[in-house]
Amino acid sequence: MSRPVLQIVIASTRPGRVGPTIASWFEGVAKNQGSFDVEVIDLKEVNLPLFDEPGHPMRGEYVHEHSKQWAATVARADAFVFVMPEYNHSYNAAIKNALDYLHHEWTHKPVAFVSYGGVSAGTRAVQALKPTCTALRMFPLPEQVAIPAFQQHLDDDGVFHPAAGLDDAASGMLKSLAAWTEAMKPLRG
Repeated sequence: MSRPVLQIVIASTRPGRVGPTIASWFEGVAKNQGSFDVEVIDLKEVNLPLFDEPGHPMRGEYVHEHSKQWAATVARADAFVFVMPEYNHSYNAAIKNALDYLHHEWTHKPVAFVSYGGVSAGTRAVQALKPTCTALRMFPLPEQVAIPAFQQHLDDDGVFHPAAGLDDAASGMLKSLAAWTEAMKPLRG
C-alpha cells in the first residue's frame, strides 16, 4: 500500500532566503517519521508569474502551461507543510499567489506550517494565511512548528541546526498531519 504524498512547500523566493535550509531539516524529520512519501516544492523554482489566468480557478480551465503544471503538481499531494517566513506581520506574496492559482487541487487536504522569523517566529504570518487556506477548503492544523530567532541556528555555511525540542515538535505535528490526511481521504475521493 502506498503512502500519502506530503508536499513541503518553500514559500520564500527572495535572494538570501533560509527557507530551503529549514525545509531540508524538516524533510529529514518527515522522512524519518515515515508516514508520507515526501516531495519538496520550491516556489522559486516553480516561478509562477503574478496570477494571469483569464478564468476563475474554480473552473479548472487553465490556459497557461505554468498553470497546468502547477495544478498537476498540487493535485498529486495529499497533504502540505508550508515552510514560510513572516513579512511585515503577514505572509509573503509568493505563497498567496501560488494558492490563488488553483482551487479544487487544494480542496480537502490538510496543511501544517513551519514558520520562522524574529521574536514572533512567523506565527502572525501563519494566522493571517489560515483564512485563505480555509476558503480553499483546506484544513489548517492547529499544531505548528514556529522557529524564533532562526538566525541563531544557522552555521557559517547557512545550514539550519534546530533548537532543542524542534525535532519533537515537528514529529508531533507530522503525526497529527498523518491522522488528518487519513481522516480526510474519503472527501478527496
